[in-house]
Amino acid sequence: MPVQVRPLTPELLAEELAERISRLAGEDGRTWTRVAVDGAEAARPGDLADALVEPLRLRGRPVRRVRARDFLRPASLRFEFGHHDPDAYLDGWLDTGALFREVFDPLEPGGSGLVLPTLWDPATDRATRAQRVPLPPGGVLVLDGPLLLGRWFPLDLTVHLRLTRAALERRTPDSERWTLPALARYEAETRPEESADMTVRADDPRRPALVVVSD
Repeated sequence: MPVQVRPLTPELLAEELAERISRLAGEDGRTWTRVAVDGAEAARPGDLADALVEPLRLRGRPVRRVRARDFLRPASLRFEFGHHDPDAYLDGWLDTGALFREVFDPLEPGGSGLVLPTLWDPATDRATRAQRVPLPPGGVLVLDGPLLLGRWFPLDLTVHLRLTRAALERRTPDSERWTLPALARYEAETRPEESADMTVRADDPRRPALVVVSD
C-alpha cells in the first residue's frame, strides 16, 4: 500500500489528531473514546497527549488525561531483578491489571465513567491515594507512555511516535540508555508502527511527520 509522509507543525498535528478523535467520539453508540499515545520517553508522548486536551475541549469533548508512569508497580516488583533490567522494564514495570481495573473497565459500555487518574508515585514508592474522577459521556480518555501496544488494552485509537534508531540513541539520556534493548525488543515483537492506527515520525519534535497509508 502506498505510504505518504506529511510533515506538520506540532500544533497542526495536534489539531488533526483531535479532529479525528472528535469524529470517532461522535459515532453512534459510543459513550467514551479511549486513545493512547505510545512512544519511547525520548519521543515525548506526554507532550503530544497534553497538546490534544485543549483542541478536544474546544470541540466539545471532555478529556481525562492518564499517564502510564502513574500506574507503575511498586519498586519491590519493578526492581526484583535489579534497577536496570531491560526485560523487567518491558514486561514487568507497568501495572496493566490496575489500568484495566481503574481506567478501562469504568469506560466499558454500561460502566460508571469514574476513572482513577493516578495510582502509584514511583518517586515516593507510595500509593497516591487519588480519588476517582468522572469522565462525562462523550468524553475522551488520553493515555500516554512507552510500551503500551500489544497489551490488549481496549483502545479506540492508537498513535505511535516512531524514532529511528539513531534518533532514539541520540535523544535518550545516558542514565536511561539501559532501556534501549527493551525498546528494541518491543519494536521487533510488537511492531508498533504496523499495529498502531496512526504513526508519527518524531525524530525532530519541532517537525513531526504523519504517516498516511492509503488503500
